[in-house]
Amino acid sequence: MDRLFDWDLYGKLFALPYVQAALIAAAILGLLAGVLGPLIVSRNMAFAVHGTSELSFTGGAAALLLGADVGHGALAGAIVAALVLGVLSRRSSEHDSVIGAVLSFGLGVGVLLLWFYPGRASNKFGLLVGQIVGVDFASIALLASCGIVVLLVLLVIYRPLLFASVDPDVAKARGVPVGGLSVVFAVLVGVATALGVQTVGALLVLALMITPAAAAARVTASPLRATVLAVVFAETAALGGFILSLAPGAPVSAFVTGISFLIYLVCWVVGRSRGRVATGPAAVTRPVAAG
Repeated sequence: MDRLFDWDLYGKLFALPYVQAALIAAAILGLLAGVLGPLIVSRNMAFAVHGTSELSFTGGAAALLLGADVGHGALAGAIVAALVLGVLSRRSSEHDSVIGAVLSFGLGVGVLLLWFYPGRASNKFGLLVGQIVGVDFASIALLASCGIVVLLVLLVIYRPLLFASVDPDVAKARGVPVGGLSVVFAVLVGVATALGVQTVGALLVLALMITPAAAAARVTASPLRATVLAVVFAETAALGGFILSLAPGAPVSAFVTGISFLIYLVCWVVGRSRGRVATGPAAVTRPVAAG
């Protein structure tokens, strides 16, 4: 516990290049999670994010076994997962069952690939719970480029995507390509999830992709304010969790999930104190439907 408040130690750690690279990685991931999170919550895609993270884990495990870059492997696995889920679950009634089938298959294959991997156990463990100190400036280039692509594509499709999220039947009747937008958004979520596997880990990437947005939906009904708050909450959890994990050398995911859940509890109390009846996805999207 004394190491958590050793400011001299923190000063030395912040001067290290790999710590600086990890801080940039955490900031990029927090931005992506905050921007995508409210749409994920409004479209009830939390389970889909979990399924995509498992396929990202499988891709990362395959890359680890083949001696390739883990980030590229996780990215490929996430994109494949997004496409598979988009093709197999065209009807909402079968969405959860398809995700469950793909999730279990991907996790099983990933575990088998890790069993074949003869390297260090820390590399295997890092895929599950994150190993942000392993991020270097070469990985930052991948993070930044993927992040820019995700934000640009989201900027182009945001309005029709939000319309389709509020009322897909009306959007479809107005000529909005609801199915195509769903697949594109699933790919964007897959890319962001894959970027989080190396930092937060496949098991706990939900802490950044879902919890900050769910917390923001507890205190505001405005899509814009929810997005801004989700970005602030995600950045706080990502950067704060990483900084707190530095001194003790503990897995960063433990601190990220702890901060995220604490923020959610505070927002839940604030929302209850205001007497909010409609919270969550409906509260965020209802003003857009009315407009």
